[in-house]
Amino acid sequence: MKRRTGVRPLAAIARMPTGAKVFLILSAGLLPLALIAFFASLQTTRVADQEVRGRLRVAIAESARALRSELAWELRELRGALPATRGASPNCGRLAGVFEPQAMNGVRYALLDDNRRLLCGAPLPSVSGERLGNGESVIRLLPDSGAQIEVVSPDGYIARGFFPTAFLAASAEPSGMTRDYGMRLEGNAQSLELRRLASSGPLDRRETQQVDLGVQGLTLQMAVASAPITSSMVIAALSPFLMWFLAAGIAWFVVDRLLIRPLRRLRTTVGAYQPGELIDPISGSDIPAQEIRELGDTFRGLSRTVQDHERDLAEGLSRQTKLTREVHHRVKNNLQVIASLINFHARGAKSGEALAAYASIQRRVDALAVVHRHHYAGFEETRGIEIRPVIGELASNIRATAPDDTAVGIVLDIDPWLVSQDNAVAIAFLITEIVELAMNSSATAQLHISMKDAVEEPGQAMLRIQSPALAESPEFTSLYENRYGRVIGGLARQLRSQLRHDAVTGSFELPVTSPGRL
Repeated sequence: MKRRTGVRPLAAIARMPTGAKVFLILSAGLLPLALIAFFASLQTTRVADQEVRGRLRVAIAESARALRSELAWELRELRGALPATRGASPNCGRLAGVFEPQAMNGVRYALLDDNRRLLCGAPLPSVSGERLGNGESVIRLLPDSGAQIEVVSPDGYIARGFFPTAFLAASAEPSGMTRDYGMRLEGNAQSLELRRLASSGPLDRRETQQVDLGVQGLTLQMAVASAPITSSMVIAALSPFLMWFLAAGIAWFVVDRLLIRPLRRLRTTVGAYQPGELIDPISGSDIPAQEIRELGDTFRGLSRTVQDHERDLAEGLSRQTKLTREVHHRVKNNLQVIASLINFHARGAKSGEALAAYASIQRRVDALAVVHRHHYAGFEETRGIEIRPVIGELASNIRATAPDDTAVGIVLDIDPWLVSQDNAVAIAFLITEIVELAMNSSATAQLHISMKDAVEEPGQAMLRIQSPALAESPEFTSLYENRYGRVIGGLARQLRSQLRHDAVTGSFELPVTSPGRL
């Protein structure tokens, strides 16, 4: 089976509050624009960095070329002043012609023979770190001082040249570099800062490049300051997100104040509405939307209409109650008249059989009157009739109408069950029939009537009538089959239950459906 896609996300969005939906919709619409503006700002910074990087590449190439030429020329001149072969004389005049004009810049030189005696120039210490072999040369970087070149001839003469930091920096200065920059020479595990780049703070940004000079393993490193991360740059980068957040927040605030909160208050007012009250949803300091105010006016009008209808219904119910009470009063009077007529005719009966017949009819009329009286005594209640007082009054009437030669005893054990009116009538008649059956079966009938919880099914009560007179006997069998059995069976069917008779213990059991207990 094909699964429907997209239902769960839509259902989740549908369950979200309206304010959250507005915020989500505005975020979906404005956040991409904020991201585009943010990345555009980053791209502008990246383009500026690329431009700086290109200028730095040109500048370091120029500086490396100038410095390479200067160092290579100085090294060549020092090597040229030394004797080329054994027995030849060194050329102090050549060194003087080259280095003397630069003496004002701090450049110095020295020429030593094979015994380390100074031949010309100024004394310069050795910086080679280890004794050089004949014909070798080295360039050493002296931190915070400069660089020194040392060359050894084949016959042991040494030529040294010292170049201060300022001289090297001036030689490597690029022509087109207008901004501040820094330069550093590195080689042989040493470094010389030719020009220091000032630092302006923790948000300072730099572009750095490095070039191999190709002279004695030296490299030149140059750094320039990129566009710093300033407050204006941060504001320019974050302003799209700030505008997105403010737009979504303001929209949510407006929707919440003008729509959501008044609607929530209106819903609370309508939810707490009781028929007969008047709805007044416009309250508080909030200014709702005009449409919500009109909706509140509509609810107020509806509640006023319902209030008028409730008043009419209350008046009609009062009239109906009076009419029902009048009907009940007349039915009760009619039953009393019937009972009086039966009693009057019973006093005029000549035979015992006629008197017993009148008594039997009297008991049934009394059973109906008892149920009717208890039903209409609480007809405002709709839960049902409490069966315990009905059976109690019915038992009293049966004992009162029992023949003089019959010693009947009735013991009751009834829980406070509720039954419907139809079931109450059927139960009253059923008890009357079974008690009369016991009275006719034995002149000393002792009955036990109980109504307890049924074990078979919850919500049912078990009505049980027990007496030795209801046990198996010829008299009981004859009366039950010829007179009482059909009526008792019909009443059991009216109760929609199965009547069980235990011939050994003399008991009748019948489950009765009940709406509840008190």
